[in-house]
Parts: sequence; C-alpha cells; structure tokens
Amino acid sequence: QVQLVESGGGLVQPGGSLRLSCAASESIFSFNAMGWYRQAPGKERGLVAVITNGGRTNYPDSVKGRFTVSRDNAKNTLYLQMNSLKPEDTAVYYCNADQSTPFRRLSHWGQGTQVTVSS
Repeated sequence: QVQLVESGGGLVQPGGSLRLSCAASESIFSFNAMGWYRQAPGKERGLVAVITNGGRTNYPDSVKGRFTVSRDNAKNTLYLQMNSLKPEDTAVYYCNADQSTPFRRLSHWGQGTQVTVSS
C-alpha cells in the first residue's frame, strides 16, 4: 500500500509563504501524476496543483502565479510552494498520487496538513 505523508502546514499571515512536502513510500515514477488538493470547512475538495510524470503542471486560476508544484525524484517527494497567501487559501491540503491503469482506477491520498492564513 502506497503511503503519502504531508508536512509543512501551519499558521501564516496574509502575504506570507509556506512550502508543503509530500513524501511517498515508493518511487514517484510509478505514479502517472501527483497533485495537491485542498478542502475548506463546508466545501468540497478541489484541485490546487498537479504535475504529471512528464513534468507538465496545471493550476486553477485561483492559485496560478502564486503556487508552484515540483518534485524531487531522488527523494520521492512532492512539493507545493505557496506564496502571497490569502485567507481564502485556508484549508486542509492533501497530497494525491494517481496509479490508474486503463483497467483499474487507483488513487492514493495522504492524511492532510492544515494551512491557516490569518493575521
């Protein structure tokens, strides 16, 4: 069973920065893509950033230009650099790894890390 362990969350003031990390228990080359999602109280979980095995990235407009997803293949770790944070970025952030095949949908999730943006 793949394990994903997030870290780096915390309390930050508006305009500040945080970097989240997600350590995988196996080679991240085994994943089609990895991404970050977030869920605020009373809201559905939504995509924050995704990076494919080929290195392509995608972001929703709400974080584009402020957040950057990257990965260290040697460390089997995914990162999310978050700059210019806003109160509306407050949420639990989850790491995701997709291992789906044409015959089977398979997605792994971390336990989540809280990010709170407040003065």
